[in-house]
Amino acid sequence: MTNPLQSFALWLDTLLSNLGLTQFAADVVEAILGVLALSILVLVVDILLVWVERKTVARFQDRLGPNRLGPFGLIQPIADVIKLLIKEDLIPKGADRILFNIPPIIALAATLLLWAVIPLAPSLVGTQIDVGVLYIVAIGAISMLGIIIAGWASNNKYALLGAFRAVAQMISYEVPMVIALMIPVILVGSMNIYEIVEQQTIPFFFLVPVAALILLLSSIAELGRAPFDLVEAESEIVAGFHIEYSGMKFGMFYAGELLHALTVGALFSTFFLGGWKGPFVEQVPILGVFYLFIKALFIYWVIMWIKYSLPRLRIDHMLNFNWKFLTPLAIVLVMVVAVLQKVLVGVAPWIYFLAMLAANLIILWIALSLARTFLSRERKRVSEVKPVASPDARPAQSGLAGD
Repeated sequence: MTNPLQSFALWLDTLLSNLGLTQFAADVVEAILGVLALSILVLVVDILLVWVERKTVARFQDRLGPNRLGPFGLIQPIADVIKLLIKEDLIPKGADRILFNIPPIIALAATLLLWAVIPLAPSLVGTQIDVGVLYIVAIGAISMLGIIIAGWASNNKYALLGAFRAVAQMISYEVPMVIALMIPVILVGSMNIYEIVEQQTIPFFFLVPVAALILLLSSIAELGRAPFDLVEAESEIVAGFHIEYSGMKFGMFYAGELLHALTVGALFSTFFLGGWKGPFVEQVPILGVFYLFIKALFIYWVIMWIKYSLPRLRIDHMLNFNWKFLTPLAIVLVMVVAVLQKVLVGVAPWIYFLAMLAANLIILWIALSLARTFLSRERKRVSEVKPVASPDARPAQSGLAGD
C-alpha cells in the first residue's frame, strides 16, 4: 500500500520545485510548514485537554463538570480562551517588566520543542538526532528556568518562594528521571529516540517496569502536579510562581502545564510502550499517530488519577522520598540492567526477558522491604519522643482541700 505521508511529501516537494524554489529553499519551507502543522495539532489537542481535565476531575468529585456550552460542554474551552484573551493584563509594581513577560512564552515554547524529536509514525518525525535523549533533558531544564524567572521577576514573596521550591524540587527529581532514561538507552545502545522505538519488539514497560515507574513518578514531580505541587501550593503560598500573572499570560502557563503532562505521556509511551507501534502500522503508517496519542492520553489519565486522588506531600517528605528512595533505587537498577545486558548476550529471547523482569521485581521487593523497615523504625522513634515541657509551665494544682 502506498504510504500517504511519503506521497504528500513528494507532492509538496514537486509543487515547490515548480514554483521555482531551489532545493534549499524548498527544504526550509517544508520544515516551517511541518513545524506549524505539528504545533497546531498539539495546541488543538491542548485545548481539548482543558475539557478532558475538567470532566475527569468532576467525575472524581461526583460532579458534572462543563455541561452548558455545546454538547457535553465541549465548547467551554473556547469560552475560557476568549475570557483569558479579553481579561486585563496586569504587571505588579516593582516587577522587572522584560523578565516578567518572558516566562509564559518559555512555559509553552519549551514544551512544544520536545515534540521535535518524538516519532509520531514510522516516517513522521520532526528530526532524528543521535543524542535525542540528551536533547529532551536539556529542553526540560529550560522550562524550569521559566519558573525561576517568573518567581524572581514578579516582586512577590510568594512567587519567589515558589521559585525556590522549583529549584529544590525539579532539579532533585531530574536525577532519577535521567537515570531512568538511561535504561532504554542501555537496552538499545543508542540515544536516538527513533531507534529506541524501532527496537521495542516488546514494550520496555514489561521488560523493566521499575524503570518505567521511576520515570513516571519523577516526571510528575518535574511537572509540579499533585502530590508534588509544592511549587504552586495554594494553601501555603497562594498560587506560587505565577501568582502575579493574569489574562493570557496565566493562560499560557496553564496551557503549558496541560501540554507538558501530555508530552510526558508521549515520552513515556515512546520509551516504554512502543511509541507509534500497533496493529497494521506497516500497511497504514498514519495509524502510528493515532496509537501514540491513545497511549499518551492513557498516561495523561493516569497522571490525573494520581493528582486528584492523593493529598499534597510535605516538602521535606517529598525530598526525602527522592534522595533516600527513588534515586538510590534508580542507581541500583541501572547498574543491574547494564550488567545483565552484557551477561545475557546471545541467550534465547525468553530467557533474556525473564531474567530482566525477575531482576526488576527482586530489586523493587528489596527496596520496598527496606523502606517499610525504615518507616516502621521512624514511626516508633517519633511515638517514643516525649514532648518537652515549657520553662514557663507551672506544676498543676491538685485541687484537694487543705493542700
